[in-house]
Amino acid sequence: MKKILLLLLGIAFLANQSHAQEMKAVPLNWHMLDYSTDSVYGISADKAYADLLKNKTSQKVIVGIVDAGADTAQEDLRNVIWHNPKEILGDGIDNDKDGYIDDYYGWNFLGGKNDTVNVTKDSYVADRVYFRYKPLFENVKNLRQVKKKNRALYDQWLKARTIELTLSPQYKEAKSLHSLAALLPRISDFKQLMLKDSFTLEDVKTYDPIDRKTSAEKQIYSILFSKVAAGTNNIELPVALKKLEDSLIVATGLPTTPPPNYRADIVKDNYNNFKDKYYGNGNINAGDVMHGTHVSGIIGAERNNGLGMDGIADNVALMELRAVPDGDEHDKDIALAIRFAVDHGAKVINMSFGKALSPNRQWVEDAIKYAQKHDVLLVHAAGNDGVDMTDNPNFPTQFYGKNDSKSFDNMITVGASGAMRGDLVAEFSNFGAKSVDVFAPGVQIYSTLPGKNSYGQLSGTSMASPVVSGVAAVIRSYFPKLTAPQVKQIIMQSVTKIDFPVTNPATGKEVPMKSLCISGGIVNLYNAIKLAEKMSN
Repeated sequence: MKKILLLLLGIAFLANQSHAQEMKAVPLNWHMLDYSTDSVYGISADKAYADLLKNKTSQKVIVGIVDAGADTAQEDLRNVIWHNPKEILGDGIDNDKDGYIDDYYGWNFLGGKNDTVNVTKDSYVADRVYFRYKPLFENVKNLRQVKKKNRALYDQWLKARTIELTLSPQYKEAKSLHSLAALLPRISDFKQLMLKDSFTLEDVKTYDPIDRKTSAEKQIYSILFSKVAAGTNNIELPVALKKLEDSLIVATGLPTTPPPNYRADIVKDNYNNFKDKYYGNGNINAGDVMHGTHVSGIIGAERNNGLGMDGIADNVALMELRAVPDGDEHDKDIALAIRFAVDHGAKVINMSFGKALSPNRQWVEDAIKYAQKHDVLLVHAAGNDGVDMTDNPNFPTQFYGKNDSKSFDNMITVGASGAMRGDLVAEFSNFGAKSVDVFAPGVQIYSTLPGKNSYGQLSGTSMASPVVSGVAAVIRSYFPKLTAPQVKQIIMQSVTKIDFPVTNPATGKEVPMKSLCISGGIVNLYNAIKLAEKMSN
């Protein structure tokens, strides 16, 4: 069901032909383009280089990329991957005396001492928290039974329990049905093709599609009819689907088997001791590195070399920090990756990951404060759940302190935008009037993929975050005296302001852009460079 649903949602826009025609007109490098000349809501990077940065001097900026690793041999990346100047590759010696042996390209916090043994898959944080504290809290009937010192932990366990319910097969099936059924109003004219007002699955089976649009509509009806009682017609279908969805949610249950501890047997650190930090290996090309390779290319793929695509920043070194598995990352790995990047000279750190709970949140917050002290800017993806981050944080967040009353001035949270007015706010993007700073291109972004000369398009706030990291790297490269808080201020104040209604991903209603992010706009490199010049004088 899930694979079919993803396929149909991917082509469902064909039900709206004008949108399909609009999408065909979008260039592969749309995120680099300018609305006034190209009619797409890109960041005006090409315009900035042509009009503002030509013949100007810059200095190399190191960008730390906390992700799943990267392909260092990819043709558009191999010349821009960071090399530790004090380390000799492959000699098995800690040449720079930093505690990490052969940290030549960065570091892999998901590995054993042998660089061929690495964590690739991991559990979800809700699983880990739920089962760890289940013996302590599962029989609690009211809050008075919980000691005051354990109240915060109990709240976290309750949240993990709630998330566990949403991860159950029944809940996922219900939500998949709901998403697919929501497409029915958009294809209500299908009955005209059937030449009857009322039709069943048997009628749909006999229909011969005339194009991709009607083929998609036939698939949608075929799947939905197959989920309800035989003989149900299209008029009865919505009610039958709602009953099925409700029954699945009622049947939702909690898991009974704890998740495997994928990390412990490989990494072999004392996880609860933050001082035990010299673990892992130097292999950053372990496991599936598609995500990190794509992110890296967006930020700084080599420009003007006649190969696949151009990154945003033209004078960068990409430091790869492998800390994000297939599953939820661990706070210790993230905190140490941030500190490693800071200690080795990064001025921008990209974080295209996130999770609903942060059991060791203080470790990560302390690492962000460490970056703040050393004037390093962190850029974080808002997440892809289509929800308001005010009530659904995607950790790490820029808020800290009692009741999250303080915020880091060296951290930017980024939502994802599309190329055209009709899909300007990506339907999957998280948002927040006070919790997301800016939006940036994150739909069908073309970038590097693993393999010598591989490229492709991916979507997500994971793609929007490196767009902002690339912009930040350009600013820090050409205006090195500007501080991290100043760069954040410049990025937020120089956005392309959106003065027309956009679609709220959670409700589907039209709302002001200001209700979805603090800046009310889309990141724009051209505007940012102009503002940086003013601020530097």
